[in-house]
Amino acid sequence: MTAIPDPIFAAPVDSRIGRLDFSQGYPSADTTARLFDELDFQRAVQGYLWSIPLMGFAQWQREHEDVFGVGDGDIVEYVTFADKLGLLTANATTPYLVGFPNLNRTGPLVIDVPAGPTAGGVLDFWQRPISDTGLAGPDAGAGARYVLVGPGQQVPDIADAIVVHMPTMNVMHGTRILTTDPHEAERTLAAYRVYPASQIDNPPPTRVVRPDGRAWSGTQPRGIAYWELLSRIINDEPVHERDRISVASLEHLGIVKGEPFAPTERQRRILEEATVVGEAMARAIGFEPRFKGATVYPGRDWKLALFLDASQEAEHTTQLDERTAWFYEAVTASKGMTTHTPGLGQVYLHVGRDSAGEWLTGDRHYELVVPADAPVEQFWSFTAYDADTRCFIDNPHERADRSSRDPLVVNADGSVTLHIGPTPPAAGDSNWIPTVPGRGWFAYFRFYAPKIEYFDKTWQLPDLIHVR
Repeated sequence: MTAIPDPIFAAPVDSRIGRLDFSQGYPSADTTARLFDELDFQRAVQGYLWSIPLMGFAQWQREHEDVFGVGDGDIVEYVTFADKLGLLTANATTPYLVGFPNLNRTGPLVIDVPAGPTAGGVLDFWQRPISDTGLAGPDAGAGARYVLVGPGQQVPDIADAIVVHMPTMNVMHGTRILTTDPHEAERTLAAYRVYPASQIDNPPPTRVVRPDGRAWSGTQPRGIAYWELLSRIINDEPVHERDRISVASLEHLGIVKGEPFAPTERQRRILEEATVVGEAMARAIGFEPRFKGATVYPGRDWKLALFLDASQEAEHTTQLDERTAWFYEAVTASKGMTTHTPGLGQVYLHVGRDSAGEWLTGDRHYELVVPADAPVEQFWSFTAYDADTRCFIDNPHERADRSSRDPLVVNADGSVTLHIGPTPPAAGDSNWIPTVPGRGWFAYFRFYAPKIEYFDKTWQLPDLIHVR
């Protein structure tokens, strides 16, 4: 005789979402409504976390089009503090060239990458690097012609081109110009060309646009605007095998591929609350990472900011929390940014607490002593970011970082003491990064072309010290 389990749902059940009324196994109408509300809310929160990489690029692309008025063949050049103020955890040291074309509109797209010291890449809209360009790319800094081909598109017959098959129709391409020679930087910019492959015989000039003081924000939208933009992108793009369940989980929330987004009041209420909880979870995942091996130096706060394979895949899983942590507070990833090879790429370390374990705040003054002989073949930088916006700290001094390229005061032993706080130290402001009282902040320390001493940890960063 088969054992019959205890009838759990023969009577009301207490749960974390309250009392659930059942009779002979059947839920009451009120309980059914409450369960569906909870189910849809949980799915919306998970949908928020799942879509963060997609939304980082979707928001940035929208700002390009709506604020800067750029098209598919145009690029935006970000140079100054003000240019980059809307960009998630931007590098303040080197200029960026960035474009967000839609291959549905352009067909296969040509990108001519000039020779020289550049670090860039081509990414799909999930921020997966499909090909690096420049020093870490197949051209290895010698320059090359890249041809981007979207899903279902035919490869054009272009001699000596590097063909890059893109998994999404919306793509991001960009590069950082690493030279310190302004004339070389101008030559590199002029030689970076973008145009449809159909115009290979007579390519139009590539228009370069500057933000020119226009206010913009790459921060993911909040409230219903998040879901409006997500619905638009889902309708633009193919659904990959790994994402089918996530896309299905949003259907009862009004986000259905092939249909316009017109949420009911109930759906709107659930979605708006889910963005608050989802973003709070993303913030916790990023600021308090639970990844084994994320801490770089035992007993110190420095953590790997980019704790992610460039493919976003591990042996058995897609790196969901790892990509949430990075793409909530940053944009773009490349193989060069996840380097384990001395002398190539970049390393990003995150710090959010001082030596006493307290969160960094804009009211306090801190010092960081960067030891002598930093293990970089190019340069290092320390950049502070607002904890809420994850962008530069908006301050009247228009300064967010100090780097080894700046005219820093160097200590007698070769170390450099950085000062971070609301006012400069008495000795002067050459080593100072301003903060804003009442605003929390965190920082990245970047190693450009890190040397073996970083990897074997014979050179280590100390914690920040709260001095007053």
